[in-house]
Amino acid sequence: MIIYFLLSTLLFIAGLLTIYWIHDQYHLDLVVKPVDPPPDAPMISVCIPARNEARNIRACVDAVLNQTYPNLEIVVLDDRSTDATAEILHSIQNERLKVVKGSDLPSGWAGKPHALHQAVRACNGRSEWLCFIDADTFLAPDALASVHARAIEAKADLFTIMTFQVTITFWERVVLPLVMTALSVGFSPRKVNDPKRKDAIANGQFIFIKRSVYDAIGGHAGIRDQIVEDKAISEKVKWGGYRLIIADGSRVARTRMYTSLAGMWEGWTKNIYLGLRDQPGLMVLGAFGALCSVIAALVLPIWPMLGLVWFLHGGGWMGIAVSIEAVILWGVLISVRAVVAHRMDIPLWYALTTPLGAAVLASMMFTSTWKVLSGQGVTWRGRKYKPS
Repeated sequence: MIIYFLLSTLLFIAGLLTIYWIHDQYHLDLVVKPVDPPPDAPMISVCIPARNEARNIRACVDAVLNQTYPNLEIVVLDDRSTDATAEILHSIQNERLKVVKGSDLPSGWAGKPHALHQAVRACNGRSEWLCFIDADTFLAPDALASVHARAIEAKADLFTIMTFQVTITFWERVVLPLVMTALSVGFSPRKVNDPKRKDAIANGQFIFIKRSVYDAIGGHAGIRDQIVEDKAISEKVKWGGYRLIIADGSRVARTRMYTSLAGMWEGWTKNIYLGLRDQPGLMVLGAFGALCSVIAALVLPIWPMLGLVWFLHGGGWMGIAVSIEAVILWGVLISVRAVVAHRMDIPLWYALTTPLGAAVLASMMFTSTWKVLSGQGVTWRGRKYKPS
């Protein structure tokens, strides 16, 4: 019977190492801290794509208009919205704001690259930097000044930040922390910031790029068919020999991506597979990790009970040891997830929902993969895309 004890011990050690490795990838060594704007501020063009963003657009635009950075223009591309987005935008009166009505989506283009392509074309052409912000991202007043200063200090050609993720509803708090952890495993910030490595990723919620570099890589026209356009443009930059930097921008920008499980399902089934399809190793790792998460979620609660049953049926000290190993592993996992919850300003008890969140994340990953591999494609913002 010692074989069961040895198997439990091996799984215990493997579990501890896996938990440590997964949660040791989130190294955002560069932090954007609030600073005052420079005395000679170069022009920044802020481009915001907006498709059916009536819920967010006013707060997003107002936050940009309230920046301490003095020299900027704001171009909002109304991407054929069918809600009140256009009316809200036209009610905002400010000489620095330009609202552009988007054209129909041409064949061969994905929606967001086309929207940003049009927004950049509407810029005045005098800007040194372009800043792409999603309509569900809200900047602190000193955000642009702080990002500009950090980008100059880091000698970045493309500077992107991880914004603070606002979570309010139950499902946001259950699923999003696990998604963010999974992203840090797939795209380690230290690897992304290492110019010697090929790893590249950007957060489309906030991308800050030199206009000269943007033009040199062909702009969004060069990635016109890419649904996950932020990753595509980061690869163009880094693989073209330019400097890509990802930093912690949680002090200067906040984002609320999705407000419901249905919204998360649509958004992440779009991103997960398409973001990894050209990296089969990561895709296999992600699928394996998701499967292991579900298995662990099912096994961990049963594991200590199996040890207890074994002890009651003559297992002796080995039965007790198996139960102790299981309880320790479960405690370590919950403790680590509680740290993640605290970092995201989520009540600590949500760490107990880790099994549920893992099951949802695994389901999204498998569904996303199946939709693309089967040719069904993915749906986003009322448009359906099939992978080429």
